[in-house]
Amino acid sequence: MLATETLQAFVAVIDEGSFSAAAERLQLTPSGISRSIGKLEKQLGVRLITRTTRRLDLTDEGRWFLDNARDILGRLEATALTLQSAAEHPSGLLRVNAATPVFNHVLAPLLPEFCRRYPRIQLELTSGETIVDLIEQRADVALRVGQLQDSTLNARLLLESRLRLVAAPDYLARRGRPQNADDLATHALLGFTQPSSLNLWPLQHAGADGYPIEPTIAASNGETLAFLARTGNGIACLSDFLVRDDLSAGSLIEVLPDAVLPWKQPVWAVFYRQGFLAARVAHFVDYLATQLRGETR
Repeated sequence: MLATETLQAFVAVIDEGSFSAAAERLQLTPSGISRSIGKLEKQLGVRLITRTTRRLDLTDEGRWFLDNARDILGRLEATALTLQSAAEHPSGLLRVNAATPVFNHVLAPLLPEFCRRYPRIQLELTSGETIVDLIEQRADVALRVGQLQDSTLNARLLLESRLRLVAAPDYLARRGRPQNADDLATHALLGFTQPSSLNLWPLQHAGADGYPIEPTIAASNGETLAFLARTGNGIACLSDFLVRDDLSAGSLIEVLPDAVLPWKQPVWAVFYRQGFLAARVAHFVDYLATQLRGETR
């Protein structure tokens, strides 16, 4: 019978990329890790890892076994957490990944109450402007904006946010307020570096829905674009959750409000679910969904 510790050693070696790093993670010795892998390969009767002086590579059998080992360990962890904690007292480390604007404007305002309700959950927040692989980044939950491409993920809709064209009052005073989509050709337009779909603005143009722009200034995230808009650099198209406070304060003004099509960007919580879902993940997703209630912002 395979021991849990042996599976943990194997997965740790692959995750960390070396025996010594795996040993440090598991608080064991490199020789102990090496013995565990050797014992595992002997039990299975196959070689799982090919070793050279510079790197470790999985064999075909090793790749297949790794997926199953992760699944087994995930099930064991979820079962242990369920047994150790009552449903209303989840615990453990919860890793959350999201783009910076989503963290700042959607998630951050909700965290104080979540931490008050679930003091045994430790949050580890990582931000990035590109879509990450949850397994590679060791993330439990990711908050994603827009249409989902990965069908292997479980997803829960948190909110839908209207897209708005915005600019600073001083920019419009200097450059004039556009009266229709054609007028945008004479303005500085603030857009995204990628994906290109974010540079299709919700306006009717040339008989079709959608106005493709060529950004005068391009940035990788909406937080930067909102700052550029506030400081008078041009017109931006951003989600309402990102600019609503600026609109209320008057630091941004809506542009062409009557012409903008009612396009909405969905915000999702996405996660892998193989068998049991860890209580800390389930409570976090349920909390966000309850607080936001799939609302339109």
